[in-house]
Amino acid sequence: MMYDPIVVQPMREELTGIGFTEMKTPEEVDALFGEKAREGTTLLVVNSVCGCAAGNARPAVANSLRAEGSPRPDHLLTVFAGQDAEATERARAYMPDVPPSSPSMFLVKNGELVYLLHRHEIQGREAGELAQDLARAYAEHCAEIPAGAGSVHE
Repeated sequence: MMYDPIVVQPMREELTGIGFTEMKTPEEVDALFGEKAREGTTLLVVNSVCGCAAGNARPAVANSLRAEGSPRPDHLLTVFAGQDAEATERARAYMPDVPPSSPSMFLVKNGELVYLLHRHEIQGREAGELAQDLARAYAEHCAEIPAGAGSVHE
């Protein structure tokens, strides 16, 4: 089922407003995720209209990226399950051993999946707790931001 684009737009903007690039077609997934995920770190968020995306996943992602001077992924990408089905399917094809899950978050380093949060790990948890989990994953896998440098999202 595809959702009304007008209803979904604010949910998209919660991520694009903090620096995520949306991928709406399989071609965009190949050009952005397929290429960018090979170098550095990429956070891919499979967005969704569900309550756990609204109350937990999107706020957790936003909070995890707020700490000034903390390590962060080099690239922030998103697809929207239930809206951009072909793009979501293509993004999931890059991780064939991972069952589909919406919402979900994938941290990829130099083309290799290094961290994953599935829907069952998001539901029922507080956004702050999820943000801490993500921040720990960034600290382990993402490069430090040099002192005095601006955000990677500017």
